[in-house]
Amino acid sequence: MNTLPLWFCLGTTSPKPQNDRLQFRLVGYPRKHNEGRIEVFYKGEWGTICDDDFSLSNANVLCRQLGFVSATGWTHSAKYGKGLGKIWLDNVQCNGGEKSIELCKSRGWGNSDCTHDEDAGVICKDERLPGFVDSNVIDVRHYNGVEEVRLRSVVPTKKMPVTEGVVEIKYKDGWAQICDVGWTPKNTRVICGMLGFPHERKVNKNFYKLNTERQKHQYRLHSVACVGTEVHLAACPLESNKGNATGSCEGGMPAVVSCVPGPQYVQNNGLKKKQLKTSSTVRLKGGAKLGEGRVEVLKNNEWGTVCDDRWTLLSASVVCRELGFGSAKEALTGARMGEGMGPIHMNEVQCLGTEKSMWNCGFKNITSEDCQHLEDAAVRCNTPYMALENSVRIVGGRTYYEGRVEVQVGARWGTVCSASWTTKEAMVVCRQLGLGYSMHAITETWYWDSSNVTEMVMSGVKCTGSEMSLSHCQHHKTVSCQKTAAKFSAGVICSETASDLVLNAPLVQQSVYIEDRPLHMLYCAAEENCLSKSAASANWPYGHRRLLRFSSQIHNIGRADFRPKAGRHSWVWHACHGHYHSMDIFTHYDLLSSNGTKVAEGHKASFCLEDTECHEGISKRYECANFGEQGITVGCWDLYRHDIDCQWIDITDIKPGNYILQIVINPNFEVAESDFTNNAMKCNCKYDGHRIWLHNCHMGDAFSEEAERKFEKYPGQLNNQIS
Repeated sequence: MNTLPLWFCLGTTSPKPQNDRLQFRLVGYPRKHNEGRIEVFYKGEWGTICDDDFSLSNANVLCRQLGFVSATGWTHSAKYGKGLGKIWLDNVQCNGGEKSIELCKSRGWGNSDCTHDEDAGVICKDERLPGFVDSNVIDVRHYNGVEEVRLRSVVPTKKMPVTEGVVEIKYKDGWAQICDVGWTPKNTRVICGMLGFPHERKVNKNFYKLNTERQKHQYRLHSVACVGTEVHLAACPLESNKGNATGSCEGGMPAVVSCVPGPQYVQNNGLKKKQLKTSSTVRLKGGAKLGEGRVEVLKNNEWGTVCDDRWTLLSASVVCRELGFGSAKEALTGARMGEGMGPIHMNEVQCLGTEKSMWNCGFKNITSEDCQHLEDAAVRCNTPYMALENSVRIVGGRTYYEGRVEVQVGARWGTVCSASWTTKEAMVVCRQLGLGYSMHAITETWYWDSSNVTEMVMSGVKCTGSEMSLSHCQHHKTVSCQKTAAKFSAGVICSETASDLVLNAPLVQQSVYIEDRPLHMLYCAAEENCLSKSAASANWPYGHRRLLRFSSQIHNIGRADFRPKAGRHSWVWHACHGHYHSMDIFTHYDLLSSNGTKVAEGHKASFCLEDTECHEGISKRYECANFGEQGITVGCWDLYRHDIDCQWIDITDIKPGNYILQIVINPNFEVAESDFTNNAMKCNCKYDGHRIWLHNCHMGDAFSEEAERKFEKYPGQLNNQIS
């Protein structure tokens, strides 16, 4: 596999002065971005470290040099594969507090009796040291005098976002301006990208000149000369006043820019719809916030992921701008936003930064040996500041992530009626506050009664789940709530991560068949109401029922385990199956007519959730037997085989014809997921009275526009999921 590792260049303190800077990298396979074989670049050559006397203290020192806060483990015996070339260090013994590995005891550089079968690896905690800079993360605080950038509008406005104004950079305890002498549209492009806007436009400088002449200015930067592809102003050639800011900008004025917002932030709905159609082959999945997620691309009518080999901020920025955001803040590797399913369409994407689409960049096609989904690339984009978090808050919780919801209406703060309060509404609140996903939508909050706010100011809230603010959801014009007491107001429990369930559509298509099952073998199924209503009038135990059977394999590709909402105390024992069921409604099986009318349905009463199988390196956590814990682990799947009870639709009363088979996972949104749009699958179904055929089985967001209009929408992933 031709993998380009992340390189980390760090200056180190050495007992003896040396001109070379040590460099470190994590390499090998299979691995995530924060683990791997540790290699050191010394005297112009990469080499490994032997595992003799290796310890967690050694790993802690190395992980800090790699830019992580600490180590969680280490590996021996070349777990990530054998290195090549030198073995630079052996018998390394650190106490854990050293600033560099070369300050630890060892046999000395290049002195080793090991082979590469003994190469050491480290596993670092997935948390960056504050201020650490690597090639795929922008963190340039205080660099080149640029800490933060904003636009100051000279015309008072409450409209957000601010798209035009005087460019200001944070300086000491205040804000300073940039002298615009030599200012070009390329500089404007960089500023707009930092502020979350994909494009720039011309600005009326004369209007601002009259305004700015009346004010006193402090200029911090001069002679800015960006090429336009930089992801941060600090990366541009510029002159920064080393001392205090100056009031001099001879022949110029403060730099002014005007930016074009992406479709998600356009007030004009007609323009928004027109712009949304321009980016239909790239999307983001699995992100908790707008403008972040796993990168997926559409090829041959099938969505697939992008391998992270050579994934950089330049390529990530092309994706961000294509989707209507600004430049990229982070180019994430190692499936940081969860592993995708299906094909991997692109590898070694290399963009210049000027491309309008990632498809215009250089890339390699994938072979199965090149990449796996644990290398899926992701991005975090710059997004415009909308101040949405200022109009909602959660109070009284045990942690920052939970509490009673309070919203601001005009000048008043008040509670929200909990009638019809569901996961969809709670998702919007958590997103609005930047707290990720809603794990629970709470309808009684008496135990969070720590606020003086008692007035109810919002009721009848109904969200699709994709809104950026609770105020964007439908709600009553005047408050109407049966239970107005504060203890019945709405609350939330948020989480940075969530599960994401996806059905294996090809397996449904491959496993489908018809069985005429004798009634005497269906007593248990009848007790669980798994047959259609006409079965009650059948001549038991004689005769049979015609069953449409198939296997259902449900994968968790999210970043948190899928756990049932109900506690163990409320699980129901099913004697027929010999285990407890933790969810009454986990999956709907429906047969629809061509116009979408339900003609038959599966009546599977309840479900037991467990890890049937997992990807390599992931251990099973959940099993149904012996009153075990139930759920689906990240990277595992739960298989309901075609031959188990109730894994069917009773089609005894169905006439031959063309139908649609629909399967929906977690249909009532009882358990939080990062993406509900991939929970539904439909297949075209042909039944001739004796046999049945399925074809064109797809997840909900893979349908044509015509089919999508008929397809029931489910809330979940944010509006950046343009498909």
